[in-house]
Amino acid sequence: MPASASSFVDLSHEISAGLATYPGLPAPVITPHLTRADSRSRYAEGTEFAMDTITMIGNTGTYLDSPFHRYEGGVDLAGLPLEALADLPAHVFRCEQASERGIPAAVFDGLNLGGTAVLLHTGWDRHFGTAAYASSAPFLTGDGARALVAAGVTLVGIDSLNIDDTESGGERPAHSLLLAAGIPVVEHLTGLGGLPDRGARFTAVPPRVRDFGTFPVRAFARLP
Repeated sequence: MPASASSFVDLSHEISAGLATYPGLPAPVITPHLTRADSRSRYAEGTEFAMDTITMIGNTGTYLDSPFHRYEGGVDLAGLPLEALADLPAHVFRCEQASERGIPAAVFDGLNLGGTAVLLHTGWDRHFGTAAYASSAPFLTGDGARALVAAGVTLVGIDSLNIDDTESGGERPAHSLLLAAGIPVVEHLTGLGGLPDRGARFTAVPPRVRDFGTFPVRAFARLP
């Protein structure tokens, strides 16, 4: 039996021309390669197509980081196994009311997280596309990332500007630890409030691009 539409929750931001995802990075540009009007002379009467070109940085919208993003010689998008990206048991952590921006290791204490997609629900996605999104955003601490590596998680996602604190200088401990362990990172998620704490299945699959580290995904979850 096919799943009903209501059994899925879309966790991705929509990509459109001019979208601002991260401060200082170029916005996507979408241009026609073949318009519907121009295509009419190439096909049978009543048949037309549109073909478009999109130019964008891999860090656009909701995207996934592979180890290659951080490490030369790391696994690239083409090398990621589907088992690390699709139909993962999701464990959602509610961090919206945290008094500190950094998500500490204590949040994960005593939990069996092996093989799961850990999804950090900060609620920061409410600011996506505004200037507020880039300031004082929640993040995963280095100790938190270390705890997740030790727990054997399969993937980590966050609905915030970055998995790391971008206001602390150039250090990126969460990226460094997770990607060194072969754990993909999904940033700029949205809609995590629509998932249960446990029981959903998470998927975020990028195209198989060789020698490329980051690319947008259609992240979604299937509800139990």
